[in-house]
Amino acid sequence: MPKSKTIYLCSGCGARHLKWQGQCPDCGAWNSLAASSGGDARRGAGLERPHLAGTVVLTELPSVAATTAPRVSTGLGEFDRVLGGGLVPGSAVLVGGDPGIGKSTLLLAVLTNLSRTQPGCYVTGEESIEQIALRAARLGVADSPLQLIADNSLEAIVATLKQQRPQAVVIDSIQTLYSDALDSAPGSVSQVRDCASTLVRLAKTEGIAVFLIGHVTKEGTLAGPRVLEHMVDTVLYFESDSGSRFRILRTMKNRFGAANEMGVFAMTETGFKEVRNPSAIFLAKRPAPVSGSAVMVTREGSRPLLVEVQALVDDTSIGHPRRLAQGMETQRLSLLLAVLHRHGGTALGDRDVFVNVVGGLRISETALDLPVALAILSSVRNRPLPEGLVVFGELGLTGEVRPVPFGEERLAAASKQGFKTALIPKANVPKHSAGIEVVGVEGLADAIDWVDATG
Repeated sequence: MPKSKTIYLCSGCGARHLKWQGQCPDCGAWNSLAASSGGDARRGAGLERPHLAGTVVLTELPSVAATTAPRVSTGLGEFDRVLGGGLVPGSAVLVGGDPGIGKSTLLLAVLTNLSRTQPGCYVTGEESIEQIALRAARLGVADSPLQLIADNSLEAIVATLKQQRPQAVVIDSIQTLYSDALDSAPGSVSQVRDCASTLVRLAKTEGIAVFLIGHVTKEGTLAGPRVLEHMVDTVLYFESDSGSRFRILRTMKNRFGAANEMGVFAMTETGFKEVRNPSAIFLAKRPAPVSGSAVMVTREGSRPLLVEVQALVDDTSIGHPRRLAQGMETQRLSLLLAVLHRHGGTALGDRDVFVNVVGGLRISETALDLPVALAILSSVRNRPLPEGLVVFGELGLTGEVRPVPFGEERLAAASKQGFKTALIPKANVPKHSAGIEVVGVEGLADAIDWVDATG
């Protein structure tokens, strides 16, 4: 009998190694190599059958009809947004998020909405059917004609789905399934990869829309091999601040629409409710303006959002002043402080500076530069910015205010929210009226002079 060869698979990237090591050479993850038999590794990689020599059919691009993928509404407008306009039949969607954030609750609501017009099936490997029924009763959808399966066997689930042929399926979760063809435990690299590959192939061949719920690691990334995210068509991540009732569903990958789309939901006792105007939850309503606060218009995917940026400048109590930023990069804050010193005449080398984007939103675009600089200046002077003012613009190292994309859309969103004045880059000033007073500036010094003149 030939001796079974043991190899080691990395749970982070799925790489195979002949011996155990503390760190994976491919992805750098520590303590991620797990032993597996050579047969399991070959089957997980799809190499269990020898390949026969042959030819494949070549297709010329002009002969392919480019048709738009049909969309099916899920009954939740915010969920349709992150999917790119609705659910595409035969697509595979991976949903990840922290434990208890609401992945199962949201997908149960989506599936019950779909099952009223087409067959749907909820496959659970973590809960009992009674638990799913209790959640459905809490959501008020216990009368939905939804089919339930409580099993972990991949082969049994696939055979049942092929027989019943539902149009939408939720797998809760992919880490709990196992294939009889593999000897490794559920949740291992080979099991997750093989099960996901089989379900994606089922979605494409049978035209079934498959939702895969995925566990996340303590670092916040999806557990299992990284190739899992490459297999599916769409990757969605749930985000939320601790103690907040609002949930943000963000698109990280989408083959049928724009990436980085964002949907906002509010968690209630009866499930998720759509937040159709997210700007309202990011803006604080005060009777009078306060110092250290500026309102900007950011863009998440195809949606402009109005967000409040707060800054606090205080005398330091230690030798090294602190620079703390929440919702933006700390290195970007240090750069803005240097520009503010050199071109704005405000030195903060001996003072603590704290910046926060209200609502837990993280902004990576450079349109945040000018609002942060003016909020810091307002805190230093202890003087509020003009009431009804919205700001956006990128700051260069030479002090110039550079334009940002989608300027007119940002102005239209600010006008709808009742803002009266916009301080923006001069290159973003529209040719026609935007329904709001627009002030264009070329440099940081011009913006500070305008604030001083209006204050």
